[in-house]
Amino acid sequence: MSASPSAPSHGSRTGVWLIGARGSVATTVVAGCAAVTAGLHPATGMVTETPDFAGAGLPALPSLVFGGHDTVDCPLPKRAEALADGGVLPHGLPSAVGAELAAADREIRPGGPLPGDTRDERELIAAFAADITDFTRRTGAERTVVVNVASTEPAPAEGVLPASSLYAAAALRAGCPYVNFTPSTGLHHPALAAPAEASGLPYAGRDGKTGQTLLRSVLGPMFAQRALAVRAWSGTNLLGGGDGAALADPAAAAAKNAGKERVLADTLGAPVEGEVHIDDVPALGDWKTAWDHIAFDGFLGARMFLQTTWQGCDSSLAAPLVLDLARLAARAHERGLSGPLGELGFFFKDPVGEGPSSLAEQYAELKRFAGRLRGEEAGSAGSAGSAGSAGASAAAGSDGGALEGGAGR
Repeated sequence: MSASPSAPSHGSRTGVWLIGARGSVATTVVAGCAAVTAGLHPATGMVTETPDFAGAGLPALPSLVFGGHDTVDCPLPKRAEALADGGVLPHGLPSAVGAELAAADREIRPGGPLPGDTRDERELIAAFAADITDFTRRTGAERTVVVNVASTEPAPAEGVLPASSLYAAAALRAGCPYVNFTPSTGLHHPALAAPAEASGLPYAGRDGKTGQTLLRSVLGPMFAQRALAVRAWSGTNLLGGGDGAALADPAAAAAKNAGKERVLADTLGAPVEGEVHIDDVPALGDWKTAWDHIAFDGFLGARMFLQTTWQGCDSSLAAPLVLDLARLAARAHERGLSGPLGELGFFFKDPVGEGPSSLAEQYAELKRFAGRLRGEEAGSAGSAGSAGSAGASAAAGSDGGALEGGAGR
């Protein structure tokens, strides 16, 4: 990406608009940011808090203000208490950061489309964009980053804009950088390609890399670099919570697995035999277990095997990365970057733009990106575009035209 010189705006506020704002990940994002800001807990898991990102002009954690869309009405303080009861949040934290949770909850607006909603796609996009614009104005934020952390949706029917794409179009209309942390369609819909390009806004995604695929992006290059022939790579995911329920839908699970399989094909150089199975186990709550079985050949055809088990809390793994991405996207927007932020592929299973698939190579790209945000490099692959109000005008003018071609329901 190329950038125009711009000094970081210290002391200004940055909005973070979360799609799925009352879910486990979003609740952990808000509570975690407040806890780190207050010095109650360290910023464990936040890449942007490591020395490689010092001086990159990222918005400070205390400057972040939160809002969002959701289709459920459980207040964030109550959701946080449930997460503490499940061991996701430390006991006592919901009350310690209760004011911050309540403030974010007041900024959550009804999402959609809900059953019985008679608004068409254009009306929904306009309403969502107005919510985001009003939030930015009311909170005094210099800019707002829209981040999708909602449950995975099935692949849409042809010619239909799914909910994730309605929200993505609203982000463009509101002139906001956009991050898709889910495998849902979002900006990947063909009807949004032209508006995204015309908007002059940076965007990143998709599908956050938090567990099994993170490990695959490390192990795949290891086998390739050691010239070991992988014969088969199979996996199983056991998870509960909202994600488990959503991924019980075979269509949603297929969207999730596509990114997992792509990482293997890219790092190994070719597809391999084996599949990933996702099982909904409600008793696990927000915890998940991922198991991989790898069959490979060594010297003189010796047959060998590697098995891995990853057990973790999805919300705790995802939340620090969401904060990282919101800060990086905000700073990219401030620097005048536009288009797909391929340098953020480190965070995703199926990243937009060009870039490597190996985690080590992706991290090297990310560090170079931090250097560009510091102004150490003037340009790289990508296009420079105007941001802010000019980008919002372009998006507002072009997404309507893109939807003329039959994308409406």
